[in-house]
Amino acid sequence: MAGHSKWANIKRQKARVDAKKGKVFARLSRAIIVAARHGSADPNGNFQLRSAIDKAKAAGIPNENIDRAIAKGSGQLDAEGDQWEEIRYEGYGMGGVALLIEAMTDNRNRTAADLRAAFNKYGGNLGETGCVGWMFHQQGVISVLGPVDEDQLLEFLVEAGADSYEFVEEDDQAIAEVSTEVTVLEIVTEALKAQDFQVLDAEIRWIGETSVAIADPDQAKSLIRLMDALEDLDDVQSVTANVEFMDEALSGL
Repeated sequence: MAGHSKWANIKRQKARVDAKKGKVFARLSRAIIVAARHGSADPNGNFQLRSAIDKAKAAGIPNENIDRAIAKGSGQLDAEGDQWEEIRYEGYGMGGVALLIEAMTDNRNRTAADLRAAFNKYGGNLGETGCVGWMFHQQGVISVLGPVDEDQLLEFLVEAGADSYEFVEEDDQAIAEVSTEVTVLEIVTEALKAQDFQVLDAEIRWIGETSVAIADPDQAKSLIRLMDALEDLDDVQSVTANVEFMDEALSGL
């Protein structure tokens, strides 16, 4: 089994630490609002909400903030949760790299204008819906804290129905990233927990069907600046690129 999680690897190669706690809190709170709106307000019966809450707690968001976000999303508090909508934007960066941006916004015009400005500044183009979406597919990804017995993990994942896995280093910790079909993400996650594996995160990611290799340092720098600028926008939840940076492209960064 061979794993792949290109955007996660890009972010590690960049070694970029998001120190903007306020923006992180806002993004995670919006994810809770939307999860509660789409399903039950009870995390025990709503896997998306349960995962969003786990991420929020790991980021240090206070319980009262989490409860408030759930109340907003489920309509218990006020109508604020109904103002947010999930939108996917698509575009291109330097070298023909495809970019998929997931946003949560209460003002489409503002979000589109902010995205267009970022693309224009760093040599990219914000495209029409569907221009690059066909280049990606969704996949479940479960992060398991190591160290783990690889033979034991492999045997278990085959039985549980996972597709692949890979070991990565993050913050000087060994992490096993397990890939699954979206439809069995919850099943495999709960099975891992039942076997006492320490699950750090479980989420649905966009994965590029193919990747564009970038070896030119200037192109790599422009792409990284573009992705950073997009991620820094208040309404953006995630950015995915079908890029693979070659070692020579990153050597000067």
